[in-house]
This record gives sequence, C-alpha cells and structure tokens, in this order.
Amino acid sequence: MADHSKTSAATSDAQSGYWQANVRIILISLVIWALVSFGFGIVLRPMLSGIAVGGTDLGFWFAQQGSILVFLALIFFYAWRMNKLDAEFGVEEE
Repeated sequence: MADHSKTSAATSDAQSGYWQANVRIILISLVIWALVSFGFGIVLRPMLSGIAVGGTDLGFWFAQQGSILVFLALIFFYAWRMNKLDAEFGVEEE
C-alpha cells in the first residue's frame, strides 16, 4: 500500500511539473505576442517611425506584417517545445 502512495505522489509531481512548464511556455509566448502586436504595432509605433522597412516605417510593418509573422513563429516554437516537453515527461504521441 505504501508503494502505491509513493507512485501516485511521484505521478502527481510529474503532472504538476509538466503543467507548470506548459503554462510557463504559454505565458512567455503570450507576452512575446502582446509585445510585438500591441507594443511594437501601437504603443511604440512613434519611436519606430524613423526606421524604414520595405518602404514603410517599422511600427506600421509590425502592425500589418510583423505581428502575423511572429505569431506564426510562436506557433511553430510552441509545437517544437511541447514535443520536447512531452518527450521529457514520457507523454509523447506516436
């Protein structure tokens, strides 16, 4: 009976560690996305207006193109990192 409680405690700790790492990755990704889309595209746009990218200023580029490209990069990063995390905790898909 004691072995069963040790096993379930270890499983609970592993699940807790897995979800803490998962939530941390999600929060970091959301902060990056908010910084790029809202921060660079709206709030910091006046500071970025002097930098030209493709015939327009950098703030406008982030608002129109950059935030979408960063969002796509974050999707691929999240998928890659979650595959590594799944492998670390032994819950990967086949």
